Amino acid sequence: MPQILEMPAFTVKEGVAEADFLAAHAKFHREFMAKQEGYVSHKLIRSGDNWFDIAVWASEQAKEKAFKDIYDNAAAMEYVEFIDSVGTDDDIPLFTVMKDYDEEPK
Repeated sequence: MPQILEMPAFTVKEGVAEADFLAAHAKFHREFMAKQEGYVSHKLIRSGDNWFDIAVWASEQAKEKAFKDIYDNAAAMEYVEFIDSVGTDDDIPLFTVMKDYDEEPK
């Protein structure tokens, strides 16, 4: 089964200190993302004011379960409080990972 990459795009609320946002994201990663069944990897990237929270999942089912469970996690809700705009789950693009070169021997 191919892995799924999700890439929600968002902006951070005006006046939020970057250090506070990054600390909340790190807590969200430790206390929620890294503990999810089917979690593969997680990266936070930025281009100007636009942020992307990239996650790779073992399957679309794993991604869907994590998205459902996110609302019951305090660290996730703390992180979301820093976000100004983000789409719904239907707006978040999903991509099929066709080849992962990091998994090949070096």
